[in-house]
Amino acid sequence: MAAPSRDVTYANGRDITLEKEQADALVHAEEALRQAQKLEAIGQLTGGVAHDFNNLLTVVKSSVDMLKRPDMPEMRRSRYVSAISDAVDRAAKLTAQLLAFARRQALNPEVFDACDSVRSLSSMMETLVGPLIEIVMRLPEKRCFVEADRSQFDTALVNMTVNARDAFEGRGRLTICVESADELPAEISRESTLGSFVAVTITDTGAGIAQEHLQQIFEPFFTTKGVGKGTGLGLSQVFGFAKQSGGGVAVKSTVGTGSSFTLFLPAVDEPVHQKIKHSSEPLLEGHGTCVLVVEDNVEVGESAAHSLADLGYVVVLVSCAEEALEELAKYANRFDIVFSDVVMPGMNGVELAYHIRQTHPALPVVLTSGYSHVLSQNGAHGLELLHKPYSLDQLSRLLHKIVAAQRSGRNSPSNIQ
Repeated sequence: MAAPSRDVTYANGRDITLEKEQADALVHAEEALRQAQKLEAIGQLTGGVAHDFNNLLTVVKSSVDMLKRPDMPEMRRSRYVSAISDAVDRAAKLTAQLLAFARRQALNPEVFDACDSVRSLSSMMETLVGPLIEIVMRLPEKRCFVEADRSQFDTALVNMTVNARDAFEGRGRLTICVESADELPAEISRESTLGSFVAVTITDTGAGIAQEHLQQIFEPFFTTKGVGKGTGLGLSQVFGFAKQSGGGVAVKSTVGTGSSFTLFLPAVDEPVHQKIKHSSEPLLEGHGTCVLVVEDNVEVGESAAHSLADLGYVVVLVSCAEEALEELAKYANRFDIVFSDVVMPGMNGVELAYHIRQTHPALPVVLTSGYSHVLSQNGAHGLELLHKPYSLDQLSRLLHKIVAAQRSGRNSPSNIQ
């Protein structure tokens, strides 16, 4: 505020530098806490996931050994090939879930069916609790849509499952129930809040929680578990996620009987989606399309090169971005498309793509990576990304689509002089 008085102006001001620094520090602290909560969930999952991977590798190895036999009937050969394919798909889902838990990113709300998420995590939950604990699913026929960060929702379910598992001593039952609710209980919002909610309840028949601890269980780092059995971050993640999403968490527990945790999230209407047509067409042939494949992993690179060559593509394989640029400097006109890994020593795939855009703007580039966060950090910037593990069908169709679009653009009337 400024007030003039003859030749003198008086002004009052306030330095908000400290307030801004404190606000920034709070944001960083919240992000660090959220990441620590994710890491604990990942730590809980690691042992079970390793066990699952060993089982999947056993299926693959035994199937490959059988396929090596020369006298294998075609029907049995087809069965072993299908077993390998199914094992690979299951392994891909496991890694995708782990990457989703580990992602460093702000909350990204989306509309999804809570029942679908529970179903997709069922096998992982079975791995978490072990064979002595029976899991019972009670899911409604009606779909239950919420708008929240799906990765954080999955993490919350894992943390609730881990908390229930640790309450057991020996055998027991864990029940997961999804249902609609028309209010938030008074214990969550001090007074009953009317509205449409989706309630996800996990009930265990474990040891239960003492009443004096119920008010503290959602505090970060509070735990009643022994040393080395948890940091106390799991339930605080559930609580924080619920509050940020406009919901809450309710808990009921009786010592010696068990506990029940309910995650409430606001319900939303079902989104309108266009039906996706699933193609059953055969693999698309390359018909001489020339592909520059850039892959530092020898096995992955050779597999992609041999597969594309079998489909009629002309393939040049290099092991790094620098070699790719050398090939382009000498024979740029021979290539129709570049297919490059992202994470490589030296220049990475994104940097290579930008360089090609500047020096060869008409040459399309497709990137591939097994890391889900690779392009989310800086944005995709119009780059095509094929996630690993990819199928030959996915690769061939993507290459065909991009090359066809590029050739169509070259031959359009606007590009003909």
